[in-house]
Amino acid sequence: MATNILRRWLTPNKRAGRYAEERKNKVHTHGPKEGKELTDFEAGMRSGYLQCQSDHAGLYKYKKAISEGKSKKEAKEISRAKKAK
Repeated sequence: MATNILRRWLTPNKRAGRYAEERKNKVHTHGPKEGKELTDFEAGMRSGYLQCQSDHAGLYKYKKAISEGKSKKEAKEISRAKKAK
């Protein structure tokens, strides 16, 4: 039985701006690892390549829900819902 879990997504340009700053400084700027140095893997994650699929899926679901006449609050909830396999 599939259960819903929350998808974390931002408008891609907002995430990219924050991650570009972290890559430039080579240090975490928020979250539990704040102030610690980025590993090569984490720097790669912040390139946006691995994050874009979730961001674009969330944005697509949000826009689709809005076009179907849902409220912004309902559309946000729909866009964050991610079905588990």
